[in-house]
Amino acid sequence: MTDRRRLLSGRTAVVTGGARGLGKAIAEELAARGVNVALFGLEGDALARIATGLPTASRSWAVDITDDDAMAHAARDVQRLMGPVSIVVANAGVAEAGPFLDSDPDSWRRVIEINLIGSAVTARSFLPYLLDTRGHYLQIASIASIGAVPMMSAYCASKAGVESFTHSLRAEMAHSGVTVGIAYLNWIDTDMIRDADRYPVMSKVRSLMPRPARAISSAEHMARRVVTSVERRASSVYVPGWLRSSQSVRGVLPGAITQLSRRKLRDGSRYAATGLLGAGGRAAHRATDREGGSTADPH
Repeated sequence: MTDRRRLLSGRTAVVTGGARGLGKAIAEELAARGVNVALFGLEGDALARIATGLPTASRSWAVDITDDDAMAHAARDVQRLMGPVSIVVANAGVAEAGPFLDSDPDSWRRVIEINLIGSAVTARSFLPYLLDTRGHYLQIASIASIGAVPMMSAYCASKAGVESFTHSLRAEMAHSGVTVGIAYLNWIDTDMIRDADRYPVMSKVRSLMPRPARAISSAEHMARRVVTSVERRASSVYVPGWLRSSQSVRGVLPGAITQLSRRKLRDGSRYAATGLLGAGGRAAHRATDREGGSTADPH
């Protein structure tokens, strides 16, 4: 049996949104398999603590992944200080929920910026280095990439966008030796989801989903599956595995969800918007308030 610790050992990986939740778990799993990890995110102190605690030569960069110039500069730093990058995990993401008509335009736009634009900026910043190493780029997507639900319009739009972006990028890079994968993940036990459980609108959204789709998995379990997909340079990974079967029925999902919502969501306007979810989102708001801008942190 192949020793997993040796497949990736000694390589350098970049993980965005590494301060907490899935990003932190992915960084820890990569490091446990011998990978040196560059952690990206907005929470500089938390990122530094995590990097210091990893068993490999890991570092952190406090950077807004939607900032092209800052990301390009950070990418050069990683290459100079940590050596050739051969793995990139575009994990950073935020969410909000509530009726679209009542949504805050800045928060709605920021979900798109972090989840979709931030992923594209990450890819643009590191693809030149992945070309040199014939490396692997992994995009973290969601069950929302397959079937959109009401009252999460920004999140669903962004995750559908990253799915299309990933498929396009995979085809574009196929001749180059760079492999591109996508991870379809269900609910994860993170700060963002625990925060969401305080809001009636999120409880309602989850109640509209089939029972298996309401289940929550640990970040550590998700991370093990995700990192194994990186080892295999897989084009896709589904956690839990039953998500793969949803691809075969995605054509009928919009109609089915609409019919279900018509019966069970008669007064969506009474649900208050959540704003950006999770401790990371709140921390990012504080950071950019000091800078006079608007931002959010990864889940």
